[in-house]
Amino acid sequence: MRSIRPITAALVTIATVGALSFGPSTAQDAAPKPKPYKPIAITIPQPVKDPSFAAFRQQIAEIAKRKDRASLAKHVANNFFWMTDDGKDIAEKKRSGIDNLARALYLDNPETEGWDFLAAFAADATADPLSQRKGVMCAPGEPKYDTAAATELGNQTGTTSSFWYYPASDGVEVRSGAANDSKVTSKLGMHLVWVNPDESPAAAVHTETVRIVLPSGEFGFVAADSLMPLPGDLLCYEKDGNAWRIAGFFGGLPPEK
Repeated sequence: MRSIRPITAALVTIATVGALSFGPSTAQDAAPKPKPYKPIAITIPQPVKDPSFAAFRQQIAEIAKRKDRASLAKHVANNFFWMTDDGKDIAEKKRSGIDNLARALYLDNPETEGWDFLAAFAADATADPLSQRKGVMCAPGEPKYDTAAATELGNQTGTTSSFWYYPASDGVEVRSGAANDSKVTSKLGMHLVWVNPDESPAAAVHTETVRIVLPSGEFGFVAADSLMPLPGDLLCYEKDGNAWRIAGFFGGLPPEK
């Protein structure tokens, strides 16, 4: 079963750090004017079938909830890697695996949402094998879609990856307004969905919904937890015997020290 991850601050950060096929994105991206677009079909990522992986993720989720650094250390590989967007491994080899993971997610900084980020990763059942490292897989898994078409879509609409999500399942109801009792006007197919944040006072009340741009160029509203962000940052895992470990991380920003 695909874990449903609502559009939260932590997940938006995870989703938008990576550029994917749409070009660079930042938290300050201004919403471009809606226009019709050709939908790009997607195939959703599949959950890891190994039952022990689900049990491991549950352990990590509980540790993240407690913010228990000592317990987390037992589940981090000593040779933990931390890859930046330019392909450099910036994990400090003289530091332990937990020290490097804590630096990558800012777990030791009480003013950040690092533990929430970790919990969000742990909630995701999907992952893809990492071709560069045998036995390592990284989460969340990516939906499959035509990347060349996605690049053209970004150029056509003036958007970056931060505006594009995909449905958690087929047939998500689209409503005419943000209220839950608004009229259902259509249903989403399995394609990339353009999210266009509504900054009106009404949107501040109806935080359970999110405004989207339909392929017709018209607005619609869907449940926020019915959409999934495109992966940006990735948390990687490996299985050592019968035990899972957090093996590495892709993304984030190098700390100042």
